Amino acid sequence: MQKLTAGLLFGAYVFLAMTVAALMWRGGMGVGAASAGLFGALGFAFSLHALISGAMGRAALRREVEGIRQAYQLLADAVESTQGSVAELAGAVEKGAVGANEALTDEVRILEDLVHRMSASLDARQAEAQASVTHSPDTFEGRRQRQAAALMDTVREALTDNRVDLYLQPVVTLPQRKTVFYESFTRLRDTTGRVMMPAEYLSIAEGEGLVPAIDNLLLFRCAQIVRRLAKQDRRVGVFCNVSPASLADETFFPQFLDFLRENADLRDALIFEMGQAAFDARGAVEARNMAKLADLGFRFSIDKVQTLDLDYADLQRSDVKFIKIGADLLLEQLLDLEGGPALASLRDIHASDFAGISRRYGMEVIAEKVEAERQVVDILELDIGYAQGNLFGEPRAIKEQVLAEAEPSSDFIRSTLQATQRRRRFA
Repeated sequence: MQKLTAGLLFGAYVFLAMTVAALMWRGGMGVGAASAGLFGALGFAFSLHALISGAMGRAALRREVEGIRQAYQLLADAVESTQGSVAELAGAVEKGAVGANEALTDEVRILEDLVHRMSASLDARQAEAQASVTHSPDTFEGRRQRQAAALMDTVREALTDNRVDLYLQPVVTLPQRKTVFYESFTRLRDTTGRVMMPAEYLSIAEGEGLVPAIDNLLLFRCAQIVRRLAKQDRRVGVFCNVSPASLADETFFPQFLDFLRENADLRDALIFEMGQAAFDARGAVEARNMAKLADLGFRFSIDKVQTLDLDYADLQRSDVKFIKIGADLLLEQLLDLEGGPALASLRDIHASDFAGISRRYGMEVIAEKVEAERQVVDILELDIGYAQGNLFGEPRAIKEQVLAEAEPSSDFIRSTLQATQRRRRFA
């Protein structure tokens, strides 16, 4: 643009000089005077052009300098803003890392304590068994004690080495059959990868007094796994079994309560479940600890129902939100009454009103162990909106890689527990 302006000015100067020379020649001054006037006018024009070009160049330079200064200021502001963002990010990362390490330390501490307590119980049992075997190595009792000790060692190693699988069975809505909850089952694997069913070790564990320790470990493992699954889909709740022994354990329960308090977002994903007999037999300590869980927002479910003569007021006070009843029991005691009373304690409540009265107390009835389509039709007649059973899906194990991706710290926890076990053996 500046070159075009300079060219136009130069043309104007030449035209002006020629005009001056022509006027002088026409005025009778002669050719010499006209030539002198032409060159004089050109010299003056060039001098004036040099002054104007210099002024324009200096103005353009000032504009460029001002533009560079503004660009530098913008760059400096951007660098300062970036440094502030980096500092904030570093602080957030450091804070998050500290929080994660503290949470991980709490989990390791709970697991260490649980494994230590199980180890202490097993060591005492093994010492007794060894003393007994020394005196009568070939007796039936001696062989039974050796088998029990070996089996309990397998259980302890499975729990310590994190060979705990979670099996999930869907709980669906009726009649849509949309999965809204899952029933969880924990299973142990031995060193060969074979799944150990509870019937294999619970009978021996009961005789050895180890059921509370196993219940505590399985409950904590279940809560850990549910927490990982909840990161992927918080809309689905999981029923997890809790035993009265876990609720009454004065050492384990406070630690477990702290763990749940740190993971309060699990309140929508974790539903604690116990059998009807265990619920009815709970003591003051168990009831008080259930109330503490309810204060955190956790819900409860009752399964293994043997009688439909329920104490709704007591269930409501205990924050029970779900009642699981076997399909056979439901249909036997409700469908065949032909309009008769469903509950001995509520004679005015008819069979068709059973689900309705449960909802009035804030509880939903879930028909479980549904195996046939004809049962679904009868269950719908009773206005029951939830069902569970192999008809809708058998229990399936959660894939190991899913859990590994969801919680990469499991290897750290396992190695820490193994190191603790080794230190304990050599102590």
